[in-house]
Amino acid sequence: MADYDVDLFVIGAGSGGVRAARIAAGYGARVAIAEDFRVGGTCVIRGCVPKKLYVYASRFADAFEDAAGFGWTVPEATFSWEGLVAAKEKEITRLSGLYAANLDRAGVTLHRQRAALSGPNAVRLADGTEITAGTILIATGGAPVGADIPGAELAISSNEAFDLPRFPETIVIAGGGYIALEFASVFAGLGSKVTLIHRGDKVLRGFDEDVRDEVAEGLRKRGVELVLSDEIAEIAAAGEGRRVATKAGRVIEADQVMLAIGRTPATAGLGLETTNVMTSHAGAILVDVNNRTNVASVYAVGDVTDRVNLTPVAIREGHAFADTVFGNRPTVVAYDAIPTAVFVTPEVGVVGLTEAQAREKGEVDIYKTRFRAMKATLSGRDEKVLMKIVVDAATDRVLGVHVVGEAAAEMIQLAAIAVRMGATKADFDQTVALHPSAAEELVTLRTKWTPS
Repeated sequence: MADYDVDLFVIGAGSGGVRAARIAAGYGARVAIAEDFRVGGTCVIRGCVPKKLYVYASRFADAFEDAAGFGWTVPEATFSWEGLVAAKEKEITRLSGLYAANLDRAGVTLHRQRAALSGPNAVRLADGTEITAGTILIATGGAPVGADIPGAELAISSNEAFDLPRFPETIVIAGGGYIALEFASVFAGLGSKVTLIHRGDKVLRGFDEDVRDEVAEGLRKRGVELVLSDEIAEIAAAGEGRRVATKAGRVIEADQVMLAIGRTPATAGLGLETTNVMTSHAGAILVDVNNRTNVASVYAVGDVTDRVNLTPVAIREGHAFADTVFGNRPTVVAYDAIPTAVFVTPEVGVVGLTEAQAREKGEVDIYKTRFRAMKATLSGRDEKVLMKIVVDAATDRVLGVHVVGEAAAEMIQLAAIAVRMGATKADFDQTVALHPSAAEELVTLRTKWTPS
């Protein structure tokens, strides 16, 4: 290793890259990292963190409205988009600074410019400097996918949605996954007239069918117009706004159009061809269970590998890489029973198998309930909570837990521990309920559900 400038060079200072760099440095490795945007990556700068802040903002309108049912008289509220954007920017700047400071404390050298492979053991920075490294880790994440349609350049992506100079009174959002639905819910909650266009007949492909139906109903109640089984065919300028034409013949005018139709691994311009690092047809870097590419000295973690594209997974992969390569502690990331949330309102939290996935493996028992939360009894809000437990009929093991409702993400994080440990339905049943809470329903469901 001493023959190289550094032991490890990381390309990309997002969640996975930063974790790998810090842990490797903690093992005594000489580490450098390059980032051409802002330290913290998608999650901190234009993903999870600002998204959740905007979700909080979007829910205050509900809180003001609900307060009346509990005896509060709340003056008419006003909302400042500019104030929210400024507050968000202040917070992500603080977090980005913390990430950079943590790298510095760990002894990692930060290069604030783009880097690309120039060989199996070398990278070239944007200023022309070449740095040799015993090991190279690529952690450049992903980027929004564009659409091959006329006028696509007139649309925004999730990157720009956080910093629009003016709040869109009307917005068309294309997509049916996490990002599209979360922004639809956020903008609707803040007061926009939202139209969501999705080519599928249901939103949230891959989620449990009951969850998909519940989310669609929740979005409609929030005022989102769902246009399903249709796609945008063309976007055109219309004064200061946009005019959308769909393949089914609809014409919609709006202040903004947002494309949230997927993300792609950010591998362009990385110099992969200089070392023949293998990629998939979609451009994802192919790696083995130890995050190693077909080039022995080059590794990759996070969304750039297009495995499970979640920030905590990228962090876990980065940590496992450093433990394995520099800590002499071989570690393989387990990708089963990963909890995930969709921050629509009401929000979604799930872990484990869907009912359909479980039925493909064998006979299952289903326990589910849909009820009005206690808070809604006084607020009068027409909002339900859905809870569903999928159980292996032969072993009684809980295979999946699915929740739609307030604080679903908080509940599912804890339920994930039980699912990961192999808890049975009997274990759930023997757990004393915490009353009064919505979560107690998870341990009081006794009657198997049968189709009517």
